[in-house]
Amino acid sequence: MSAEKQQEQQQVTTTPLLAQPEKPVLSEEKKASLCSQCDEYKQWMTQYSPTVRFMFDQIKQAGGYVSPNKINCQICEDPKLGGFHPDLGIQLCANYIPDKWVLNDTLSHELIHWYDNTRFKVDWMNLKHHACSEIRAASLSGECAIMTEFWKNSGVMRIAKGHQACVKRRAALSVVGHPKCKDMEHAKEVVDEVFRSCFNDTRPFEMIYR
Repeated sequence: MSAEKQQEQQQVTTTPLLAQPEKPVLSEEKKASLCSQCDEYKQWMTQYSPTVRFMFDQIKQAGGYVSPNKINCQICEDPKLGGFHPDLGIQLCANYIPDKWVLNDTLSHELIHWYDNTRFKVDWMNLKHHACSEIRAASLSGECAIMTEFWKNSGVMRIAKGHQACVKRRAALSVVGHPKCKDMEHAKEVVDEVFRSCFNDTRPFEMIYR
């Protein structure tokens, strides 16, 4: 089994797609092109993204280190944006990431998992631990910022509710893939159980700023 295939199967967290697209058959040339484009996005974000650079620094302060060799663009068989494994690192799905801004949010999401793994010694086989990190990653990475934009003319309470609904949905979509999760209803129950404390924990950020 190839190293890429092994990483695809062993990711302990995933960043889900909100819609499930068709899976086109890609030529080897197209796969290489997608990975090359993904690598360009990744290099740009690791140099210029405030969130990504901040997370690198915070992981270092927590006693960890993000090796460039452990952030890899790959062709993913399952429809998702990326994933994290505490030993293998971060996977970015070149065939599902459409632009550098989505890659920025995806990489930020996975780096929050990396931070949690370093700072809090997460037990990824514990459903509550997994759900908590997914809530934090969805909330702090910026991937739910579109909900704030959607509700921007609807008042502060609507903004907060829109953001929280997005976070809960994305966290449940990730947790449902956990081997100990029975189904989507189970995923939602676990997310709801830990939501308040995990959502309010914005470390290493002072607040939710996006």
